[in-house]
Amino acid sequence: MSFRTTPSVDYVEDVSPGSGSLPPRAWYASSDARSLSLNGSWRFRLSATAGAEDDSFAEEGYDAGNWAEVTVPGHWVLQGDGAFGSPIYTNHLYPFPVDPPYVPTENPTGDHLRVFDLPSDWPSDGGAVLRFDGVESCARVWLNGTELGEFKGSRLAHEFAVGELLKPGSNVLAVRVHQWSAGSYLEDQDQWWLPGIFRDVTLLHRPSGGAGDFFVHASYDHTTGEGTLRVDSDVDGRVSVPALDIDVATGEPVTVAVQPWTAETPKLYDGVLVTDGERVPLRIGFRTVVLEDGLIKVNGKAVLFKGVNRHEWHPEHGRALDLETMREDVLLMKRHNLNAVRTSHYPPHPAFLDLCDEYGLWVIDECDLETHGFTEQDWRDNPVDDDRWTPALLDRAARMVERDKNHPSIVFWSLGNEAGTGRGLTAMAEWIHGRDPERLVHYEGDWNCRDTDVYSRMYAFHDEVEKIGQQLDGGTHKRRELPFIQCEYAHAMGNGPGGLADYQELFEKYERLQGAFVWEWIDHGVRHAELGYAYGGDFGEELHDGNFVCDGLVFPDRTPSPGLIEYKKVIEPVRIEGDGANGIVHVTNKQDFADLSALAFEWSCQVDGETVESGSLAVPALAPGESAEVKLPEPPVDGRGGERQWTVRALLADDTSWAAKGHVVAWGQFAVGARPLPSFPATDRPVPDGGRIALGPAGFDARTGALLTIGGVEVGATPRLDVWRAPTDNDDGAEWQTDTRYGTLWRTLGLHRMRHRLVSVEAGDDALTVRTRVAPAAREVGLDTVYRWTSDGERLRLTVSVTPEGDWTVPLPRLGVRFGLAEADRVEWFGGGPGEAYPDTGRASMVGRWQSTVDGLQTPYVRPQENGARADVRWVELGGLRIEGDPEFWFTARRWTTEQLDAARHRTDLTAGDTVWVNLDHGQHGIGSQSCGPGPLPQYFLKAEPAEFSFVFSTTR
Repeated sequence: MSFRTTPSVDYVEDVSPGSGSLPPRAWYASSDARSLSLNGSWRFRLSATAGAEDDSFAEEGYDAGNWAEVTVPGHWVLQGDGAFGSPIYTNHLYPFPVDPPYVPTENPTGDHLRVFDLPSDWPSDGGAVLRFDGVESCARVWLNGTELGEFKGSRLAHEFAVGELLKPGSNVLAVRVHQWSAGSYLEDQDQWWLPGIFRDVTLLHRPSGGAGDFFVHASYDHTTGEGTLRVDSDVDGRVSVPALDIDVATGEPVTVAVQPWTAETPKLYDGVLVTDGERVPLRIGFRTVVLEDGLIKVNGKAVLFKGVNRHEWHPEHGRALDLETMREDVLLMKRHNLNAVRTSHYPPHPAFLDLCDEYGLWVIDECDLETHGFTEQDWRDNPVDDDRWTPALLDRAARMVERDKNHPSIVFWSLGNEAGTGRGLTAMAEWIHGRDPERLVHYEGDWNCRDTDVYSRMYAFHDEVEKIGQQLDGGTHKRRELPFIQCEYAHAMGNGPGGLADYQELFEKYERLQGAFVWEWIDHGVRHAELGYAYGGDFGEELHDGNFVCDGLVFPDRTPSPGLIEYKKVIEPVRIEGDGANGIVHVTNKQDFADLSALAFEWSCQVDGETVESGSLAVPALAPGESAEVKLPEPPVDGRGGERQWTVRALLADDTSWAAKGHVVAWGQFAVGARPLPSFPATDRPVPDGGRIALGPAGFDARTGALLTIGGVEVGATPRLDVWRAPTDNDDGAEWQTDTRYGTLWRTLGLHRMRHRLVSVEAGDDALTVRTRVAPAAREVGLDTVYRWTSDGERLRLTVSVTPEGDWTVPLPRLGVRFGLAEADRVEWFGGGPGEAYPDTGRASMVGRWQSTVDGLQTPYVRPQENGARADVRWVELGGLRIEGDPEFWFTARRWTTEQLDAARHRTDLTAGDTVWVNLDHGQHGIGSQSCGPGPLPQYFLKAEPAEFSFVFSTTR
């Protein structure tokens, strides 16, 4: 009898970072040394446990012809149509028992094989290095049957020396990847758990005398305008920068006049590091980062971060991003006025940082560290306060800093995220401060600022942020002397975030407040044939956090959400305000470094939303912080007596690397005078006609008072009071905010099941009056509602009067009327647009004449919810009707009811019906960002109080 010996997998649960890999060093995209990409199709075998198979697959000659194939870079759970397992989403809970450093025996393990030949002209001298840029979560590597080592640290580079093992042909690269390992305890970020080799695998020739590690120090003295360059290298060589006439030995400083690098003016100088065996291109940006006078200063000036948190994500490939997808992210950020990115919660693909250098973004580079799940046990056994784990923490810090240290865009090193506090973090901070004193250290969890250079928080409410700005927040002496940023705020989940403009006013008001980073960049929806986009729980996970993974400013396909459009407006680098009556424009440059010479300004004058004249506007090239008043031309003479307004735009004067000439950077609108309201003499009287009542162009049901037709337009459902909206993710709120989750409060009160009691139908001399009481079942509160219909013969006016009864302790979701139309497709309106807006998300809503289809009005949130309202609407035309409001109103139209929208969990659950449901709202409750942050501010509450509003209906046919 023979027994099979289970191979040793002790390394999987070893708290060490691994063995066999080379010390970390600076990453660079290219040099004149040869390289060979090993990306592509690999043979793949999946096992259920770490030790299910022996190591024979790594030997030369092993026959893997019957194995499956996967693409590298990639995640095996996103390939194979489900044959290789499924993604798992948790926000902070570990999807395995918290028993560090142990992981379950059920540990999906993927064996990867790649056979490759060296190019015929591959150099025979020197050595070679095999580099892995990212593998989740633990990998063991062999080349030609020789074990190289194993490593953890999923989003960090690891290299192995392989020169003596290479052959001209049929090199066998074998990689065993385990989904779970001790390293998984350090990688509990809010994201999908996705095993695999998800970043590049590259073979690098290392010629004799080739460049090893090097550190580009490029400081800037803002008082003299000079930069000092010194390149430290572990291999002697020379550094040349032709544009600056620099040619010096490594290690030797040189000072010359330069243009500095900033996120607004990302000046890079092309240089080259030359050693005996290699030429490495350099892109050098001169800038100095300091903590001075209690402020974060770059090149002598305090900066204001207008940032976003960015997870790496692609809806089909997960965290396996190509260069063009990364570039698309950066271009979208620049085009929407963002100036900063936090690489939550791990170092990104290094090419992304090259793009940040090139296009200009401040970067907080964050270590691949989060132990958030230990909150469930009050941080007991947390690895960051356990000396056994400190070598792994220091390894992760070093691999981040050494890889990325030559990027001028990086101004902060971040120790990680939501990992509590402890000795390990202190050791990381001390090492980073010692290795790179030219940058600052960030960590949000260190509220006492023992190890950090900035007071950082997430989701602090507006009132607390103001106290911090006023330095009334207390804390340790060190904290009180430090600047403040919100490394996460304005949770962009679903419809929202609201309150952005209110935050920005605080950031600009108080010097200590140096900006914030929206959570987050992209919805992590997984492309799904049946659901459209899948989120947590859609793959059968027993433990998951639902659609909390879909909380981005762009949808999974990178289409900007209304939240990103709003953010662009709120953080505009130019403030444009005006006095329309006097024709004065007040322009302020809100940038930190650049003047306005790159912008051109234009004005236009609108009458009833249509532009009647436009032209250029001469605005001085204001320096940062400067303002100027500019006179507009005389308003054009126009025979129409409609509503007049000015619109002023700031545009790119020329093409840039990130947008074309004419791209709108900022805009402002201001009215010339008050909106003229249409007169409406009530001249017709209700006329009974059998079971109907005729009033002007309309017909009503005589018994119920329901509107049936207007002219030739059939009304599928009569206008009646509506207070319900399909709760947004922010309405439903975070689980820990039990007292103020408005969606829960509304459902508890029963606002989703309001009942309408007809009190009377009164056909008077000049009006048809319908009296009702609208109230939730099982409650004594209600809304006395009166519908008063009048006509001037051609038009129909509805005036709605609402009087609350009882003790209303919660705000209303909405207040208006809802009705149905049998036919409607094209929509035109005069009011806010082109996208949706709500009381605290409406800064980007521009008043004008807009057109859409009914389907085009819908905002495709991954989880369906209230969406699509257009604000400040004067009139709307659809389905043969024209509806004017007094005062302005919110308008929504969709092919399903609010109740159907509320019940849907994915957009594919929504099926268009025969009726278009139209909401005309007098009021909407604010949005807030309570899916993780604060709810709406009190000024955006829709209180249950007496209200009256009117609509005028006419036909367009």
